[in-house]
Amino acid sequence: MGLRKKIKGVTREMSFLDHLEELRWHLIRSTIAVTVLGGIAFLAKDFIFDVLLFGPKKADFPTYKLLCRAAQSLGLEDSFCFTELPFRIQSRTMAGQFSAHIWTSITAGFVVAFPYVIWEFWRFVSPGLHDNERSTSRGFIIIASLLFFTGVLFGYYVVTPLSINFLGSYQVSEQVFNDFDLSSYISLVRASVLASGLIFELPIIIYFLTKIGVVTPQMLRKYRKFALVIVLIISAIITPPDIASQIIVAIPVLILYEVSIFISKGVIRRQNKKAKKQHVK
Repeated sequence: MGLRKKIKGVTREMSFLDHLEELRWHLIRSTIAVTVLGGIAFLAKDFIFDVLLFGPKKADFPTYKLLCRAAQSLGLEDSFCFTELPFRIQSRTMAGQFSAHIWTSITAGFVVAFPYVIWEFWRFVSPGLHDNERSTSRGFIIIASLLFFTGVLFGYYVVTPLSINFLGSYQVSEQVFNDFDLSSYISLVRASVLASGLIFELPIIIYFLTKIGVVTPQMLRKYRKFALVIVLIISAIITPPDIASQIIVAIPVLILYEVSIFISKGVIRRQNKKAKKQHVK
């Protein structure tokens, strides 16, 4: 079914070119929002870099303090108790710092503008939904934004410090010093934060895949074991190679998978009720 748009009180079907034109303006408005907020982030250079980006490099980062106290209380290895991480960050190209400033500002603009970007996406797809579908999905923007920001915080306070602590202190030989390039450090933080934010959108993705009939609760339950293996593999890739770190990262994703099964079941239940009502009529 094509998208419908109300123009001057008249609802009409939109052609393929109309769809493209509509999508183009949604993308333009989203890009403008990201650019404006990115410009604000550009001006807040000291906070973005010294406080946020280089925060996980400092020994007084909240995650390190928490893990240090936990390790000491349990009598485990105190690898998170340190005064300084043994590496430096450097820029080896003329435009390295300026380029990092630009792209970091754009990334920050996207993160902050995410609710608006999602709103524009929703405005694009909502005309193709029925009135009852739109009414039951009013909380989509809020839920999607909360999940994304929760994932971003998880990536920043869990995945990033675990990765930085391990990779920053790892040495194959005492003769090799860790002097990381600025772009490499920023890429690690950016990937950890954005990947976590997008992974936490799993329930939203499952909701829409169930709506269009691609996914069912039975399918999700059937492949639960395979999902567990995939989650553990992803956790092993983005975290240090120790069991504790992998479990810390894997648990929230597994919880999201179980929540997704519940959401998929709810969607199927509503679809079945709707089908029964139509059959009665």
